[in-house]
Amino acid sequence: MSGVRYPAEAVLFDLDGTLLDTIADLAEGANRMLAELGRPLRTLDEVHSFVGKGIPNLVRRCLTENTQATEAEIDAALPVFRRHYAEVNGRATRIYPGVLETLAALREQGRRLAVVTNKAEAFTLPLLERMGIAGHFDAVVSGDTLPVKKPDPAVLFHACRLLGVDAGRTVMIGDSANDALAARGAGMPVLLVTYGYSEGMPVDSIDCDGLLSNAREALDRLQAL
Repeated sequence: MSGVRYPAEAVLFDLDGTLLDTIADLAEGANRMLAELGRPLRTLDEVHSFVGKGIPNLVRRCLTENTQATEAEIDAALPVFRRHYAEVNGRATRIYPGVLETLAALREQGRRLAVVTNKAEAFTLPLLERMGIAGHFDAVVSGDTLPVKKPDPAVLFHACRLLGVDAGRTVMIGDSANDALAARGAGMPVLLVTYGYSEGMPVDSIDCDGLLSNAREALDRLQAL
């Protein structure tokens, strides 16, 4: 499969773990929340394995993994996390190697680009601006843009509509089973980076169309327009 090139007029990117290494800020926000609530703090590795299905899932796992919390406690913790994460969002985040060059090359080739993330819009848009990459994207679909998130393919179809490109002429690039399942449901190829989060699951065990050790390798997987 490594030699297959896809006729992609558009490329959809996951955000956390694919374009940006956000784990330090997520862990800081989570531990500030836990400290305020008097709960045990989490290690970076633990938070790393909790990321992928959006903030509510992250908060739930921080409060319930190997411990207990009521639904009322989880609901009350959400605004606490959001308040703390808003303060640190982007502070320690880094752009992964190869990402800037890849985005610039794809745009130069005339491809349409979008971010499709499970992160809420209130954090996604400021983060893209803060990291200086917002201008590369023609559309952004966040975790609360629609009533559903990845792995529901509806978010990928929505991104394609915003870009004006058929799903069959689009490639998804992500780091987890959420991205792979959404792409499979949308009928588009999916490439996964090996350096991301993947919710603690070995990325090479996820059904996809190829693995990327650096974002630049995506350029070799696309047909010329």
